[in-house]
Amino acid sequence: MSNDDRLRIAFLTYRGHPYTGGQGVYTRHMARELTALGHSVEVISGPPYPHLDSGIRLTELPSLDLYRMPDPFRIPRLSEFKDRFDVLEYFITAAATFAEPLTFSLRAHRELAGRLEQFDIVHDNQCLGTGIWKIHQAGLPVLETIHHPITVDRRLETEHAPTAWKRFTKNRFYAFTNMQTKVAQKLPRILTVSSNSYEDIIRDHKVDAERLHIVNVGVDTNQFRPLDDISPVPGRLMTTASADVAMKGLAFLLEALAKLRTENDSIHLVVIGKPKYDSKATKLIKELRLSEHIEFVSGVSDERIVELYNEAQIAIVPSLYEGFSLPAIEAMSCGVPLIATTGGALPEVVGEDGVTALQVAPGNSEDLAAKIRWALKEPKLRSTIGSAGRQRVVKNYSWRITAEKTVEHYRALLSEVQVDAHR
Repeated sequence: MSNDDRLRIAFLTYRGHPYTGGQGVYTRHMARELTALGHSVEVISGPPYPHLDSGIRLTELPSLDLYRMPDPFRIPRLSEFKDRFDVLEYFITAAATFAEPLTFSLRAHRELAGRLEQFDIVHDNQCLGTGIWKIHQAGLPVLETIHHPITVDRRLETEHAPTAWKRFTKNRFYAFTNMQTKVAQKLPRILTVSSNSYEDIIRDHKVDAERLHIVNVGVDTNQFRPLDDISPVPGRLMTTASADVAMKGLAFLLEALAKLRTENDSIHLVVIGKPKYDSKATKLIKELRLSEHIEFVSGVSDERIVELYNEAQIAIVPSLYEGFSLPAIEAMSCGVPLIATTGGALPEVVGEDGVTALQVAPGNSEDLAAKIRWALKEPKLRSTIGSAGRQRVVKNYSWRITAEKTVEHYRALLSEVQVDAHR
C-alpha cells in the first residue's frame, strides 16, 4: 500500500455527542479532516451520537443508554432488552460500575466481525474495551487514541471524595480502568495528545514506550476567532467544566469567585456545562450564595460558544488535571486572555506563563483569585496575553495537521502488521 492510497477507516467512539466531552469534538473534527484528505471514514458510535458533517457515514450502535438525560439510572422496560449485551450493560451498571467501554466494544466487535473486508484499519477513540482487542485479533488492525488514562480520574475522584462511602462508590464506578490497562498493553500502536499524557499512560497502563506516540489535537482557528463586533462584558469570567467531576476543579473557581465578589460585585461567571442537582459544586454555589452570579450554558452551537468566549474578559481552566484541554486552546484561539492551572498537560499546551497565558497551581482558590484580580485590573496585560495566545494556537494546533499525522500512524501500523504476517 502506497502513501497515496485511500484508506477505509472505521472510527469508533463509545460516546460521540460533542456536549458529552472532548471525545465527541475529536470524533467530529477527525472524521471531517480525514475525509477531506481523501479517505473513507465511517464513524461507529454508541449513544449519545456524534454531530458529523454531511456525507460522513454514521453507524449507530444502540444501547440501553442508562446515563441519558433526563432520566439517568432508570430501570429499563423489559422490551428494551434486545440481546445479551443489553443484559450485561444493565447488570454492570446496577453494580455501580461504568459499563459502556466494555459493552460498546463488544457491540463494535459484533458489527465489524461480518465486515472485515470493508475496512483497512480501525481507529478506536479511548474505549479500550475487551471487544477492541477482539477486533484486532480478527484481522482488522486497531490504532488507539488515549487522550489521558482514566486511571487519573479514578485517583483524583477518590482522593477528593468527602466520605469513605463516596470513595468506595468512585472506585466501583471506575473499575473498568483495570480492563483498559489490559487492553492497552496488547495493542500495537497508541496515540496520545501530550507529553504529560504520554508519561501518565506509561506509568498507569504500563505500556511500552516504543508503542506510544504523541499527536496533538487541534482547533478550528477560522471558527474560534476574535469577533470585532463583540466587546467583553465587564467582570465576566468564563469556564468550561463539569460540575460533578472533581478533576475539573470548578469548586476552587467558585471559592475564588466568592472572594472576588466581596471586592467587586460586577464579577460573574459563565460555565459551559450542565450542573447536577446533587453535585458538590451545586451545593457549594448555594453555600457561597453565588446562584445569581453564575450562568450555566449547555447544548449550544459552536457559533454561540465563540460569542461567549468573546463576551468574556477572562477565560479560566481551573482543572486539577488535563491530558490536553480543548477548552484552553479554543479560548486562546478566540483571543481571550486565559488563566489556567499547571495541572497535567496544561503548561505544555498553553505555553509560557505571563506570555501566552497566566498560570496558577491547581487546587488553590486563593492564588486563583489573586491572578484573576490582577488580570481584571490590567487591560493591557489582558490584550497582550490574548493576542499572544491566539498566535500560539494558530501556529501549533490544527485539526488538519492532527489528521495528517494520524494517517502517517495508520500507514505505519499497516506496514507493521504486514511485516508480522510474513514472519
